[in-house]
Amino acid sequence: MPGLRELAERTPPQRERYVDLLRALAILIVVLGHWTVIVVTGGARGLDGFSALQVLPWGRPITWLVQVMPVFFLVGGFANAASLTSHTRRGGGVADWLLDRSARLVRPTTLLLVTLAAAALTARLAGVDPARVGRAVWLASIPLWFLLVYLVVVFLTPLMHRLHRRAGLVVPLALVGLVAAGDVARLAFDAPTLQLGNYLFAWLAVHQMGFAWQDGMLPVRPGVAVPLLVGGVGVAVLLTVAGPYPVSMVDVPGTSFRNLSPPTLALLALATAQLGLVLLLRDAGERRMQRLGPWMAVIAVNSVILTVLLWHMSAFVLVAVAVYASGLVPLPQPPGDTGEWLLWKLPWLVVLFAVLGALVALFGRVERRGLRRGAGSSRSRWAPRALGRPRPRATATAVGYAACVLGLLGVADAGPADHGPLGLPTAALAVFLTGAALLRAARAAGDRRATRGS
Repeated sequence: MPGLRELAERTPPQRERYVDLLRALAILIVVLGHWTVIVVTGGARGLDGFSALQVLPWGRPITWLVQVMPVFFLVGGFANAASLTSHTRRGGGVADWLLDRSARLVRPTTLLLVTLAAAALTARLAGVDPARVGRAVWLASIPLWFLLVYLVVVFLTPLMHRLHRRAGLVVPLALVGLVAAGDVARLAFDAPTLQLGNYLFAWLAVHQMGFAWQDGMLPVRPGVAVPLLVGGVGVAVLLTVAGPYPVSMVDVPGTSFRNLSPPTLALLALATAQLGLVLLLRDAGERRMQRLGPWMAVIAVNSVILTVLLWHMSAFVLVAVAVYASGLVPLPQPPGDTGEWLLWKLPWLVVLFAVLGALVALFGRVERRGLRRGAGSSRSRWAPRALGRPRPRATATAVGYAACVLGLLGVADAGPADHGPLGLPTAALAVFLTGAALLRAARAAGDRRATRGS
């Protein structure tokens, strides 16, 4: 990666490098977890699959070690608070900050969706069964569930950060209370619809703790970290082993009650333990990141971290299709001999990393361009003059975010079925692309206004 050493050497001394390390580790663990737990099978319908946790119950407690999405939202809160505070101190507006964030999130997502749609159309024209195309596109688009929630959390960051400055830790505690209310509605009154708010409340609570870490309200010292770690593990054990919550911290298909979809108190207890561990290891991690080599590696991963997340399941689909179609290599399935299955997974993972590396090399430049402030946005030819004014630009930002979220919701909730020639729900894709275009136009108008002002 050109300029990597220069970027590392120019890192400001006040930057919390440990946060970047945690972000990279969290996403890489998510990738490995997905690749390991999904079992590919073949049959009359072509490629199919299931979760290894359905047939390997001993693996469910291990999910406590690999369920690291709370860590990502924690460091997201830290980074968003630091970025927003710095932006507003320089005199920037909230809408411009949201537009800057949207460039980093929406642009790589647009590339994924357009590529999946083009691939689906090509496959259908080549005579592939539409149901198989729909199943492959659905599998490749699984990461969009995460991005959907994170986009909402980012959009709410200015409001939630203002609440944090006024009420501090009362805010995440209130959010935990809302999560508990949703769980009670699900467990005691069999009202799962009332639990859907946990998708937002739980991740907002973790995100708020990132705010508290960033501004020092949550001190980095053993006297705080150890009680969080021990207490979080203790509560999680009580809720799962002695209580009504499942042990697995990732979803197991076929089960009626899950800890991740939507998030539960048990998952928040695990998040509390992870917060304690993160704080406990902070000083050691920060010292490690002062070394040039490790810091360069973290910079390289973070420069394409969203691309890695978005495309890792596409890599899985490509490898699975190639292996199944060729018949040269048996699909690694967990029979009675678990050891043999795990051994087969090793070359499988090597190939997956190779294919993902190729996809990142091809598509990662879009994300890297978005990391450079204002890069590419001013090139847009569609930038209505009205969007150069603060209020219309703020409105366009809100509408653009809403359209992107609604579009992603339609795509992510579509399921593995035939959704038309593009493999995706056409209306949902159109809504997302409209929102992405509106955000791009608002960024371009804002950049042109800033250029004229300077």
